[in-house]
Amino acid sequence: MNETVRCPRGAMLDTWSGHQWQDGIQLETLDDLCKVTVLTENSTYEMTVICARTGEILIRGGRFFTEFTQARLGGSSLGGSFLKVRGIYVGFSMEIHTEDKWIVTSRVRSIAPEG
Repeated sequence: MNETVRCPRGAMLDTWSGHQWQDGIQLETLDDLCKVTVLTENSTYEMTVICARTGEILIRGGRFFTEFTQARLGGSSLGGSFLKVRGIYVGFSMEIHTEDKWIVTSRVRSIAPEG
């Protein structure tokens, strides 16, 4: 019995590795203490970069971060097995780690770093 297994295009390694990675930022290109506002499909997030090299941030926004919370930006994903480490990109979800859980946001619509 032959079954066809379909996989979303964004979950394929060739698609992921061939992506242009424009329309976004890598945290390590920002200065520590830089502020970034990210608008997703459902929320607005305010971030202060504590350590760009490690992804440590203070974040407020959405239903999980009602006040500034220390966290780590894991990166951007399409909700699958690939992660663009410490990146924030339009069209992708942010994956944020707090002390005890991972938060995956709705897809990013815009990114506005200050300065």
